[in-house]
Amino acid sequence: MFQLTPGAVKAAKRFIRYSEEPVLGLRVGINSGGCSGFRYEVELCKALVDGDELITIDGVKIYTDPVSIPYIKGMTIDFKETMMESKFVFDNPNASSSCGCGNSFEIHQIAEVE
Repeated sequence: MFQLTPGAVKAAKRFIRYSEEPVLGLRVGINSGGCSGFRYEVELCKALVDGDELITIDGVKIYTDPVSIPYIKGMTIDFKETMMESKFVFDNPNASSSCGCGNSFEIHQIAEVE
């Protein structure tokens, strides 16, 4: 479905391990918003939502909703840390354009779901 770089795996495991509340893993998906129409969402998953898909990458459980799957299929998620910020970075082959911040994107055609 999508991939995590070693840096993203390391960050995800750290966020899960140090969460103040019990979590199941990460939730990755998209939502409407941002300056390009859609925005990426990565958050700690505290509860299952009906219809969630589960994938496990290098020991990290990742939950996503079925609506997001066509938009994130084939995407690679990395994690970048600088003196100014730490954030997940998205390389999405389905995006026809992205905002300068890298958190929102536009899609002209949705990928086929297998």
